[in-house]
Amino acid sequence: MEASEQRYPLIENTDENRTLLKSKGKCDKYDYLAAVACGAVGGLVDIFLVGAPGDSVLGKWTDSQVDNAVKGFAKMVGWNPKEAQKSNVNSAIGFLEKKFRVNYDQRHTGDVNGLFRMSTKNHHMMSLSHSPDIVGLFFSLLNQFTSTSSFIANGKLVQINTDTFELQGGNFIAKLFCGVANWFRHIMSDIAGSSGSVQRGSGVVMPFYELFGLCKFGKFNVGSDRQDLATIATRAFQEGYDFRFGLAQAIPVMITDLSIRLVWALRRHFQYGMPIKECIPTQKHADLRVMLLFGNGTLCIMDGIDAGVRSGGNFLAFFMRLNLVAWFRFVTLVLKEVCIRLGISDALQKQIEAYKRINEALLVYLHELEKIDIEAFRKETEEYNRLMADFTAAKTDMELNKVLLDVFDRLAIKKPWEGDFNAHMSNKNAALTFE
Repeated sequence: MEASEQRYPLIENTDENRTLLKSKGKCDKYDYLAAVACGAVGGLVDIFLVGAPGDSVLGKWTDSQVDNAVKGFAKMVGWNPKEAQKSNVNSAIGFLEKKFRVNYDQRHTGDVNGLFRMSTKNHHMMSLSHSPDIVGLFFSLLNQFTSTSSFIANGKLVQINTDTFELQGGNFIAKLFCGVANWFRHIMSDIAGSSGSVQRGSGVVMPFYELFGLCKFGKFNVGSDRQDLATIATRAFQEGYDFRFGLAQAIPVMITDLSIRLVWALRRHFQYGMPIKECIPTQKHADLRVMLLFGNGTLCIMDGIDAGVRSGGNFLAFFMRLNLVAWFRFVTLVLKEVCIRLGISDALQKQIEAYKRINEALLVYLHELEKIDIEAFRKETEEYNRLMADFTAAKTDMELNKVLLDVFDRLAIKKPWEGDFNAHMSNKNAALTFE
């Protein structure tokens, strides 16, 4: 019997099972079918339940969940409305807007001295500090520390001076923490739209969506006009393609991923008898990565076809029906697989594994240190230091003998002789007895 078969006892000793276990991570036809089926389910959810902003079933649900999150956050930081306003998200937003003001919250062209065109509908996209990602965090901290405001306008980075903004805190670390807190709390005040919005209103962008503002290229048909990608992305955001809609787009992606991982794990455990610890779906399994590629690829193909058919040649409509979360996930999987196949990720993975082993060794060492009686160790160390000081201070043989005798008495050690040492050693019949 082969080693792989000994490690994974088979429920049914068939040729198909042997072939799979020898395949070293290759998918069989059932893996491909399961991946495509899971991707198709995700695609159907995307087509019929996500769609585009304004007519999205899941979009309405994610909107309400974000509203609830904003109201819950507002209550945590002091919002105490009247009974009639507890369900009014605009009241919670208004409270947060007043409580967490920042220096980079310019809303329209007049607030930037006419340097570029901007309105209340798109300033959350143009202002880099309003982005819920690492780019937004960086520019938010930069703007708070330097009393500036950063925008992407006409495909370029524009920075303006603002009123002096003083961060709280007695040192740099405290001010940095305050800046991060300000960024997050202001995001929460904007994520569900403005308090003055009659309808849904524009929230904040999806992570890294603000970078579309740099894409001042291309000429795409939008009705009778031809517009570049930056303009189309901005218009889509103004019509509801924001963070809340991104949450709705993430649902079919999660359905596809989780269902593929579940099928993969169940098949390995129940059909091939592998232990549970070998059925945990991680990226180290090549067959699982291939299944995720096929599943997410199926989802993206269905999404692209649906967007193309329903847009009728209008690129803005096509863009708004395109599931950017699904496409980003698919591209990420492709790039990761290419790196693995080319061996680019091997060195990094080995480094990570080495750090993990070092961390485990340190944890074991720390556990052993916790067993040490620190107080007893301190007393022993003090006694040792005192003895060494006495030995060092002794200048003559008499003083050294006295120190040694004191040590025997202090430590309650029984002497190997009786009476006077010199007399004991002069007696031919006496002996030193060590116990």
